[in-house]
Amino acid sequence: MKDRLVQYALLMRLHRPIGILLLLWPTLWALWIASEGHPDLPVLLVFVAGVILMRSAGCVINDYADRGFDPHVARTRDRPVAAGRVQPVEALLLFAILCLAAFALVLLLNRLTIYLSLVGVVLAASYPFMKRYTSLPQIYLGAAFGWAVPMAFAAQTGGVPRMAWLLYIATVLWATAYDTMYGMVDREDDVKIGVKSTAILFGDADRAIIAVIQLMVLGALSLAGQVADLGSYYSFGLLLAAALALYQQYLIRDREPKACFQAFLNNNWFGAVVFAGIVLDYLAR
Repeated sequence: MKDRLVQYALLMRLHRPIGILLLLWPTLWALWIASEGHPDLPVLLVFVAGVILMRSAGCVINDYADRGFDPHVARTRDRPVAAGRVQPVEALLLFAILCLAAFALVLLLNRLTIYLSLVGVVLAASYPFMKRYTSLPQIYLGAAFGWAVPMAFAAQTGGVPRMAWLLYIATVLWATAYDTMYGMVDREDDVKIGVKSTAILFGDADRAIIAVIQLMVLGALSLAGQVADLGSYYSFGLLLAAALALYQQYLIRDREPKACFQAFLNNNWFGAVVFAGIVLDYLAR
């Protein structure tokens, strides 16, 4: 039993929390802005737990969907399903359990949030299959990762104002940028096995397009700050985020896989400094 639990934990990638953090930061942005710096504790706890559960569910369904691809990619061939340590039916069952647990938490919130959560489940369950049909799966990932933003506003305020959609757009763009960096790590293997991605689609223009997307992220976050009447602390947070985006561009300059992965990981700090700016701005009032 202990070994099975270890394999399930590996399947959920609990040993690699970067995905949880990248999903958590926009959720926290939304909760703090929606509540003007004072999120309801029960709502906050539900969303933090929900992020962990849904990111874990996303990893499980991703490995189920990619069970035919992962054995052919150096970085993924040792994952539990690809290596045969967890059977596909087990993965599906674990995915269902995680989704049900997350939905049980959402039932503690208002009706609008419950309705929005159903869309979130569809996005999370369908994303892993997009790389077969579109060269833009990173945008779809952004749509799935960002869905917690309108949900957070709905839970905190009972509605989804324009501000929520500005943050949602920023999150979709941000995920597109960092997941393209992630895709650059596996680009050669993905080309061989026929998996599609923005990293392949952009080709030699990848760095330039990522830079444009990063500028759009910063622009959307700046506009969101104006709408929310955030001040100098938030602006300083965006300045630090811009510096981190430049550092990420430096890391991917030669398209070396290990450096591209480091650029992907660095986005955790991007999300953190934006959140710090939001928190400090509200504390200073």
